[in-house]
Amino acid sequence: MSDQPPDGPFGQFPFGPGGFDLSEIFRMLQSPGPVNWELAREIAQNLAAGDPETGEPRDDPAVDAQRADSLIALVRAAQTHVAGATGLAEAAAVPVQVVTRREWTTITLDGLRPVLEALATTMAKPFGAPGGGLDQPAANPFSAGADAPDLLAGVMGALTPMLFGVQAGSLAGLLSQHALGQFDLPLPLGGEPRLAFVQSNIDAFTNDWSLAPNDLMFALALREVVHAAQRSVRWVRQRLVRLCTDYVTKYELNPDVLMERMPFLDQLEDFDPMEALQQGELPQMPAIDVDPEALLAGMRTPAQEPVLAELARFGAVLGGYADAVLDALESSLLPDAARIEEALRRHRVERGQAAEFVDSMLGLEIDREQYERGHAFCGGVIERAGLVGLNRLWEREAHVPTEAELDAPGLWIARVELDLPD
Repeated sequence: MSDQPPDGPFGQFPFGPGGFDLSEIFRMLQSPGPVNWELAREIAQNLAAGDPETGEPRDDPAVDAQRADSLIALVRAAQTHVAGATGLAEAAAVPVQVVTRREWTTITLDGLRPVLEALATTMAKPFGAPGGGLDQPAANPFSAGADAPDLLAGVMGALTPMLFGVQAGSLAGLLSQHALGQFDLPLPLGGEPRLAFVQSNIDAFTNDWSLAPNDLMFALALREVVHAAQRSVRWVRQRLVRLCTDYVTKYELNPDVLMERMPFLDQLEDFDPMEALQQGELPQMPAIDVDPEALLAGMRTPAQEPVLAELARFGAVLGGYADAVLDALESSLLPDAARIEEALRRHRVERGQAAEFVDSMLGLEIDREQYERGHAFCGGVIERAGLVGLNRLWEREAHVPTEAELDAPGLWIARVELDLPD
């Protein structure tokens, strides 16, 4: 007796009198934009509840309300200290949540939506259906009278949002395995900032490093709140989203470069989806091995270089400022600050390939030299004008230091002193 269900191996797929109901399959794949966000959320949540090494299911426990309240109380105390040090009263008003890994993926996907849709739109242009935009579902190519070119274009128009949904969901799910809070990575998150602490990951990190739970949570709260305070400045988060969007829209699909860097593309020469579809079957792509870094390298263009330089400079300043504030606060508030900071530093270094790929894809990589320039700039301003002087960074976007000022803090101070706020 066969182990197959009554409808055969494809029992979960819609069928018509002649086999597959391709119109129904196409309807299921349609997306109202360049990314299938429903699919992205499902994949992200599945990965969030899986083991990062084996992919096997593992626990993503519900948040313990009592312990969450304790953490939120520490965050509120951190917000008061950070608001006083930075002069950013908005820091005290950023909403706080303690979440599961699944919930973290939803928040992160929502924040990344503007940049990832810009990336998907850029990458999908060669596959767009004729006469259709990526902001609306493509016309049904399986309707009566559709010819072969319309069929292929329609299939690709339906598949590309799905593929980008898989990519977005996979990245968010993998990042959730490592995230302690919302700002572990300098992601270009749109919308108002909010703090989201992943309770299960914090518990594991505390145990791995044998740290006092309250000390670690307060140190983590300070770090996350400083980053949230920066994002509470509207032009800061808008600048990050704008620069990252500009960067990803300058990628180009260069077939010659891609073929050189990814020889597996030769395997696709004999792939004929039309033949399979005409026989009422789902096309089966050849097995391919994709190196994500090679894929990015094959799409980068010279037009991205000035944007990358601007992102690196801005990221270095944000990082240097955060470290300066944390140094000032932790020295008086955390007696075991050095040990905790070393643990958090190791955590950032060991964050995994998914985080490195996101940095590379969005132009967020900052090398050691650039980071030290940002740190030295902030230290130099504090020596001359104190933290109050450095806080003038947030008054207006024009106060972002230039390339020359990054190495000469005195020049920045002189310019800012003459540049009255609007």
